[in-house]
Parts: sequence; C-alpha cells; structure tokens
Amino acid sequence: AMTTKQAPPRPSDRVLVLLAALLFSTAGAAVKACALTGWQVAAFRSGIAAVAIFVMLPATRRAWSPRLLPVATAYAATMILYVLGNKLTTAANTIFLQSTAPLYIMLLGPLLLGEKIRRRDLVFAATLALGMAFFFTGDQRASATAAQPVLGNLLAGCAGFSWALTIMGLRWLGRTSGSERDESAAAVAWGNALAFIVALPFALPVTSSTTTDWALVAFLGVFQIAIAYVFLTRGVRRVPALEVSLLLLLEPVLNPVWALIFHGEIPTPWAALGGAIIIFATAVYTLTAPPTPPASRQT
Repeated sequence: AMTTKQAPPRPSDRVLVLLAALLFSTAGAAVKACALTGWQVAAFRSGIAAVAIFVMLPATRRAWSPRLLPVATAYAATMILYVLGNKLTTAANTIFLQSTAPLYIMLLGPLLLGEKIRRRDLVFAATLALGMAFFFTGDQRASATAAQPVLGNLLAGCAGFSWALTIMGLRWLGRTSGSERDESAAAVAWGNALAFIVALPFALPVTSSTTTDWALVAFLGVFQIAIAYVFLTRGVRRVPALEVSLLLLLEPVLNPVWALIFHGEIPTPWAALGGAIIIFATAVYTLTAPPTPPASRQT
C-alpha cells in the first residue's frame, strides 16, 4: 500500500500549541475562584465549551463518527478528573501530576502510534518520573484551597493517564483522516458534551451561586477550553504526540503562578522541587532536540 509521508511541523504549528497552553494554564486559579462544587464546575464548563466549539467550528457538528468515541471519552475523563482534583489539592500538584502524560505516551506510543522511542526520550522520562515522585513525598497537610490533598493527587494522576490517551487519540485522528482538523476538533467538542452529560447528575441541584461564579464558568468554557482547543487541534496535526505534550508543559509553568497571584497558594517544598525538576528537564529536552529534516512539499 502507498504511504504518505507526514509533513514536518511548521513554527506556526508549535506557536498554536503554546497559545493553547497559555489559555489552559488559567484553569487552576479560575476553578478555585469559583464557589461552585467540583462536579458543577466540570459539568457547566464543559457544557459551555461544547456549545462554543460547535458555534466557532460548525464542521464539528457534521464530523461525528463512532471512531471519535474513544478519543472523546478519554478527553471527557480528563476534564472531569482535573476539576475534581484541582478542588481537592493545590493547583500546582494537579497540573504537574496531569503532566505525567509523556510517560504514558512513551510506553504506549510505539504500540498505538508507531512512534519510535529514542535514548534521549528515556532519559527525559526517568527525570520526569523523579520529579513526579516528589509530589507524593513529605507532609500532605490540608489547607484552605486544598482540603483533601491525597485524594486530589490521586485524581490528578489519573488525569495524566487519560490526557495521554487524549493526545495520542488526537494525533491518530490527524494521521488517519483526510479531514483531520474537523475530526480532532469534533472529538474535543463531543468530549466536552460527554463530560457535561456524565457530570450533570452529580452537579444538580445548584443550591447557591453568584454572578461571579457563572462568569468564571463562562470564561473557563469559552476561553480556557474552546478557544484553546481551536488552537490546539490546528497545531497538533503535524507536531508529534510527545512533542505536543512537552510544549503543553508551559501550562504547569504558569498554572501555579496564577494560583499564587490570585489565591496566595504556595506549593510544598517537595512539590516545588518536583516542579523545578520537570521544568528544567523539559527545557533541556526541548533545547537539545535534533533538527527536523526537511521534507518534500506536499500537494
């Protein structure tokens, strides 16, 4: 069978992924600022996001097919697990533990995507695992913005696995479809719809809320998810799954900063050390990446 060589990523593709990461990074502080419960934030944020994506990208309404269901399910799980985890532990812990995705991609990528693992990938994975281990070290004491840190850490770790499946699923859709942009965006849109449906029974009734709460939910749905994923689904088409997950680590760099500014939330010393290791390892890994060989023009 004839195979088509994948076009190399352009600088603009990577910029779109980084812009998505910037918007994603606002989630931790915004979720904590909203007085609604975790289930309520998860449900209404994803419901608004689904509508926004369907409106901004009308093709997603027509792109449904059964092959989107596994990707949409993995994405829906990530959205729910992240919010629930973020309500129970620190924003830093939540996002860094979700950022274990590269570990799972390295393990499953060769099987699911046929992407090879290089020696430098293994060194990075080992360093990443070391950094993550520090989040489970030391005193896990509750605080005003992290009422159940151990349970929150566990949920955030599970979000890392489901996020890895989401990234690989989006990459798979982009490589196996002639209308990859529509399918990838549709998987995100329908995944948000699925998250809304699953979380809604646990979100009702809404006994008390303020205008600020709903403004935050609207921001999360429209900007932090929908617009971010318009950027991501366009950038992810040519960028390899592992590199996407690494570029998206800009999110955990900024996420704790917003939580510190708006909530005065400071990670534990062990978590700060783990985060520093992850950021440093990611910077070294990215800066030492071998250049992408030029490819022939695609017609």
